Amino acid sequence: MVGVLDIVALRSLTSIADSGGFRRAADSLHLSQSAVSQHVRRLEQVCGRPLVRRGGNRAHFTPEGELLLAEARKILAAHDDALERLRAAHSPERTLVIGATEHAADLLLPSITARLRTSFPGCSVRFRIDRGRQLNDRLDEGALDASLFMGDVRGRNVSPAGALPLAWYAAPGWHPPADRRAGIPLVAIDEPCTIRRRALKVLGDSGLTGSVVCEAGHLAGVLHAARAGLGVALLAHLGTAPEGLEQRYDLPAVEPEPLHVRGRRGAPAALVTAVAEAAGGVLREPHPDPAVSASAHRG
Repeated sequence: MVGVLDIVALRSLTSIADSGGFRRAADSLHLSQSAVSQHVRRLEQVCGRPLVRRGGNRAHFTPEGELLLAEARKILAAHDDALERLRAAHSPERTLVIGATEHAADLLLPSITARLRTSFPGCSVRFRIDRGRQLNDRLDEGALDASLFMGDVRGRNVSPAGALPLAWYAAPGWHPPADRRAGIPLVAIDEPCTIRRRALKVLGDSGLTGSVVCEAGHLAGVLHAARAGLGVALLAHLGTAPEGLEQRYDLPAVEPEPLHVRGRRGAPAALVTAVAEAAGGVLREPHPDPAVSASAHRG
């Protein structure tokens, strides 16, 4: 056996294993499917043996492919760790760039900042707030070190970070239609959006129909539309109602939405753990129910 095991080709091989097929591997790596296939052929030429066989919608590794896959993970880990050490050596005051979605960011980000300053004292912290798809893309590009997500998360370096409580909110005095068959007017972030899908599913599972009457690119637009009385919004619920809105108790209860932290390729495991634990700590704190607080005040 002669030749060189190319790092890029090895990354394609591990992505095929992680995603289950050539097409999904190509999507996760932002490559064409033919490029991923070419990478596998290149490795097979070096090894002199078939490594992956296509079968249905999934790819199956040969015994030699399984052996190379295990070695590839070790090689890539050593490669990425070396780059990380070199980057740290040339950046004595490193900036950690952390991504997050807008939901509950005002409560989660201060805790994450404090934890990272303690765990990584030689680093400063910068945040990027964006939609989930864009955050995933920036992680793939290496522009973020780690990011907090709800919903679908790509990649392997992922850790659970608790669950975000959700509740319905609307403007004071707003009421759903008397005839529920007419549909519940919703304001929501445009697709793809995990909370939007949850809102429609919860209503549907309860025999109600959700009708999106206003959609926005970001959370601020949803809040403005809800305050204007256009409809009800499903929002993060951590005890305090957003300004100008009040919680609705006449719609189906919604289970909390799981949160995860994903690190970029080669990110220290301690970084992902620190972000996940900081977010989870906030979510585990008891938060007063506005209805209970209001009742006590009236008493």
